[in-house]
Amino acid sequence: MRLSRYFLPVLKETPAEAQIASHRLMLRAGMIKQAQAGIYSWLPLGYRVLKKIEAIVHEEQARAGHIPMLMPTLQSAELWRESGRYDAYGPEMLRITDRQGRDMLYGPTNEELITDIFRSHVTSYRDLPMTLYHIQWKFRDEVRPRFGVMRGREFYMKDGYNFDVDRDAALHAYNRHMVSYLRTYERMGLKAIPMRADSGPIGGDDTHEFLVLAETGESEVFYDAAITDLTLGSREVDYASEEECRAIVEEWTAPYARTDETHDAALFEAIPEDRRRTSRGIEVGQIFYFGTKYSEAMGATVTNSKGEVVPVHMGSHGIGVSRLVGAIIEASHDDKGIVWPEGVTPFHCGIVNLRQGDAACDAACEEIEAALEAQGLEPLYDDREERAGAKFATMDLIGLPWRITVGPRGIAAGTVELTSRRTGESEEMSLLAAVDRVAEVYRALP
Repeated sequence: MRLSRYFLPVLKETPAEAQIASHRLMLRAGMIKQAQAGIYSWLPLGYRVLKKIEAIVHEEQARAGHIPMLMPTLQSAELWRESGRYDAYGPEMLRITDRQGRDMLYGPTNEELITDIFRSHVTSYRDLPMTLYHIQWKFRDEVRPRFGVMRGREFYMKDGYNFDVDRDAALHAYNRHMVSYLRTYERMGLKAIPMRADSGPIGGDDTHEFLVLAETGESEVFYDAAITDLTLGSREVDYASEEECRAIVEEWTAPYARTDETHDAALFEAIPEDRRRTSRGIEVGQIFYFGTKYSEAMGATVTNSKGEVVPVHMGSHGIGVSRLVGAIIEASHDDKGIVWPEGVTPFHCGIVNLRQGDAACDAACEEIEAALEAQGLEPLYDDREERAGAKFATMDLIGLPWRITVGPRGIAAGTVELTSRRTGESEEMSLLAAVDRVAEVYRALP
């Protein structure tokens, strides 16, 4: 992509309404534009990041054996009346009446709709276990939308639903989801800590939130510092193995980690003092096991191996795809702009031409661009007629992890400059060596 042909409306000044780093930087980097309070248009750069995050979520869900589908944004109020949640959900639900006088709603979540789909087609335990999920726009009418995409009214979310014949099978689904989420966040360069949480209007007794530590987080969190040393890394996981999934969940949930809603001061004080931590966290996902709450209310049953008709056990599992864009920026930025982790960067490498119009510099930049693309990478080539300082400022603001700078002196010496956005370190090397170094970084990603 050539920057001269791209739509990247960067701002020099910070809009007055931006209160936190992610909101400020997403506006300044031309990633989003507010359409109305809590609702945003995703401009090309922001949209690329959103789709990168979505792709990782899909890949890890497929790895865990979960099946993608797509449900509508508008739902029938009758289904929610069956479950008892239509009146109980509160004013955050946007209620709508169509021209036929039918009560509808803009879905904040999909437990009722997926249960209706399941009960219409599945009647035997032989079809279980089953987990269906989708990634779709949701709407919750926040009383005070703020912080950009972190606390918006319209948001993009992955929500999945497991159906199992009994509690033990459903708890394996719960563990499977926790492991898949841990892998998902690690691939995005995030340390997301699973914390015992409150189930809220979803319901159920077993639930964990995944929180990214950040000063601007909406929740106060208490945790054992030992949990921040845990990582899945490159280990392979057999998601069909109840024992393996349970062991990983126990590894991650043994250290104390809770939100303020479920905090237990006595348990916290039992942790060695040098490991006690209090911070703030941004919720980026949550998993629930709620048993037969919806299946009993809505008649979602199967015949078990004994010939008995029983309600299925269910759980739901959400990842805030659009919220993750903001959370990643909150966790990874500096005073110059965004610092994207390699796994979610909108472009893999920036190319800066210091002397646009110079035949040798232009040819070198085009060679770098072609070489990166041949490696399956997507570069962003700043070919604008701008001074060097403005080009560097734009690259720092939008936060691409790597930058290759081409100038007349370097070309005369047979070198270009490769710069890491995260460390700020630069190294001079040959054109092809720079391309190979960048390609090597991305090949090493899980």
